[in-house]
Amino acid sequence: MEKTKVAIVGLGTVGTGVARLLLDQGDRTARHAGRTLWLEKAVVRDLKKPRGVDLPKGVLTDDLSEVTDNPEIKAVAQLIGGLEPDRTIMLKLLESGKDVITANKALLAEHGPELFDRARELGRSIAFEASVAGGIPIVAAIGQCLSANQILSLHGILNGTCNFIVSQMDHHGASYGAALAEAQRRGYAEADPIMDVDGSDAAQKLSILAHLAFGARVHWRDIPREGIQNLHPVDLKFAAGLGYRIKLLATAQLVGDQLELHVAPQLVKIGSPLADVRDAYNAVRVVGDAVGRVWFHGLGAGQMPTASAVVADMIDTVVGRTAITFRTLELWSQRPASVLPREFEAVAGRYYLRFDVDDHPGVLAEIAGELGRHGISIASVIQNEPLEDAAGRVPLVIMTHKSTQGAVAVAATEIDRLDSVRGRSVRIRVHD
Repeated sequence: MEKTKVAIVGLGTVGTGVARLLLDQGDRTARHAGRTLWLEKAVVRDLKKPRGVDLPKGVLTDDLSEVTDNPEIKAVAQLIGGLEPDRTIMLKLLESGKDVITANKALLAEHGPELFDRARELGRSIAFEASVAGGIPIVAAIGQCLSANQILSLHGILNGTCNFIVSQMDHHGASYGAALAEAQRRGYAEADPIMDVDGSDAAQKLSILAHLAFGARVHWRDIPREGIQNLHPVDLKFAAGLGYRIKLLATAQLVGDQLELHVAPQLVKIGSPLADVRDAYNAVRVVGDAVGRVWFHGLGAGQMPTASAVVADMIDTVVGRTAITFRTLELWSQRPASVLPREFEAVAGRYYLRFDVDDHPGVLAEIAGELGRHGISIASVIQNEPLEDAAGRVPLVIMTHKSTQGAVAVAATEIDRLDSVRGRSVRIRVHD
């Protein structure tokens, strides 16, 4: 059978999984590729570091030039993280005539236009299925399988770390700190988890999906985002009492000729598929004008799920499918954006509001008055029992009818200034 030589740059968790699939499942990959994918080189920084895979003699190297200077190596899985030296390495690989497969969503979200333009200039391709949602084939689904559709909306749980933490808080009563520590113990969260828990990781993935699905050209830093680090167990409890669970959702939705984009915790109706996604799983719900609702669910990270996506991209690359798709889609090209982002203040929706208030008559009337002045209609009010150590304060939960993000934010700020309100209010959008 014909043999095509490939390489890996970076033999960490995902790289090790890719090597295992190439070495242990060669017959399987050959059946799909119509040729043997021959692992020629694996480039690492430290040759002495123990590896979780037994490599044939001569495969491991710390010299990138053994890949770039070898014309027989056709495709390279670049599996190191961060922006540099990953950006420089990818450019070197492209310029040496290699097609590249990557799982680095941060690199694409930050430098996608530069890298894709350079690949096009050189007649090369970049495949990136593993960069979003791990083993879930969402990139291929949007870019190819659903190409007959105008995508109308996309809602996703795109960060497994956050979903695990919220699941621990929701189903096991853990505090945020305890849930984060457990996520770190299991390897779901980094020692510094800020990019996960503040919504940045999900925003990076959303920027990639929004470009694929809608032709949007929005830098991930410009996507309004809120994380889970301030999420309180009491709001999970109150949301459940109202028939909802709280999930960190990434949203891209057409509203007229504009695109609503944001990442934030949202109340999701119990019994809906998104509400039932637990632990480190990811999920994406896509709505197309022809196909209707389509649902994707699976592990969004981890060694083998991500390696599965990388090797699938490698097969498509050596067969030639990636090159055709890459040329046709013109991703991150200089074409004008197909749709412009909607002003975040104009985004409409219902809201869950919680205020800690003094337990005396007239407080609700004050708050209702402020909401009314900003055109916000109340759907329901629940005054709960005082929390432990509440010192005379009670939690007041209000569900609103549809209003705008801007109006609700201004009203909440004004209410927080009332003498009868203690601390900052909680404001969470309801996913409808």
